Amino acid sequence: MPELSIRRVRVQILCDEPDACPVNLLESAGKRTKLLRYVQPEFRMPSLTVPQVPRHVAPPPTKENLDYADLAIIDFAKVHTPEGRAELALEVRDALSVQGFFYIINHGLTQHENERIFDIADVPFNSVPNEEKRLYAADMKGAGSYQGYKMRSVLHIDNGVLDQLEHYNTDSHRATWMAVNHDIARKKHPKALQTLMPEIESFIKFNHFEVLHNILRLLAIGLELPEETFVDQHKFDVLGESYGKTETALIYYPRTEEDEEKTKNVWLKGHTDLGSVTILWSQPISALQILCSDGKWRWVKHIDNAVVVNSGDAMDFLSGGFYKCTIHRVVQPPPDQRGLTRLGIFYFAMPHDDVKLVPRLDSPVLQRVGVKRRCSDDRAPTMESWRQGRVRMYGFVQLKKREDGNEETIVDGLPVTFFN
Repeated sequence: MPELSIRRVRVQILCDEPDACPVNLLESAGKRTKLLRYVQPEFRMPSLTVPQVPRHVAPPPTKENLDYADLAIIDFAKVHTPEGRAELALEVRDALSVQGFFYIINHGLTQHENERIFDIADVPFNSVPNEEKRLYAADMKGAGSYQGYKMRSVLHIDNGVLDQLEHYNTDSHRATWMAVNHDIARKKHPKALQTLMPEIESFIKFNHFEVLHNILRLLAIGLELPEETFVDQHKFDVLGESYGKTETALIYYPRTEEDEEKTKNVWLKGHTDLGSVTILWSQPISALQILCSDGKWRWVKHIDNAVVVNSGDAMDFLSGGFYKCTIHRVVQPPPDQRGLTRLGIFYFAMPHDDVKLVPRLDSPVLQRVGVKRRCSDDRAPTMESWRQGRVRMYGFVQLKKREDGNEETIVDGLPVTFFN
């Protein structure tokens, strides 16, 4: 059975979050006993005793000659030392200022573990009947929540065409796939997922502690703030609906040629993410594009077992525009991948619900370069109100056409733009 494990290594830093780990490491040196920093939860390779699930066979990457974005590759093998973090912080800062996206490699999850988690991610779609899915439908329009299933043909894309996107996620308190916390044993799940929850919980904690928290430390260092500045706003056990502890399984289904023509092959309009950090596990079907600084849309290339990372609205608010949220969209795959379903795994991070989205004016970097506010601090939304407003709006309200061809709506008194 997969489980959280503690790696027996010596770490010479005091514990930041001892309650997040079931074991504290102790070092005995003569008569002295010293508390060492806990080692983050580790996702362990599933053993032969884990539940069997249908194999998700990933298609080969496209062979089409696409115009790919030139994204930085951040090597997380260096993230475990102060010197390594200082080096990576500069790389991440440059990446977010140039393209807004970057890859992470050597994060600690093996290729075999990656394949297993994609097998599990396919279960909510191909092993749960539609009648059962509807029992877990998300109340997007009413509560402004993505928690649960988003069924197909709910959101308006363009010219009367509805989406062919399905996803399943929830907050850490309802604790269904893909969001789990320590209350996991008490929660309800679709039947096909119930025996898989221990593996899902391990994977979620891996994303939160090993990937997200280390990214947030690099972002804080880049602003010359204490390392734990943003980590303290993204605690795992803090109550709130924000899906900063949510793993999302998502699948795009092929569309008709008529729908492709009506939408100009766009499956999801150009947008920014509403949270702080988005973590996407790379998969081989090309469809994600980013809007580059020269005004051109470029494809994001697949790298086996890499993580694709971008910042969102919340980090743009908190960093005073220093870490810009990046515009991206989803389009029809290239010709040699059309007709395939596109399975994705995301970790959408947000600060706690009660965090007011105002710039960190204590940053020496912002004091030097200046702050770009979206609004005055007294008008700044909380994470909860921004999330609810964004979720209630997209695909449900009529967007206002602008002279430049893009569209916008208003959330919390602030414009939100969708790019065509």
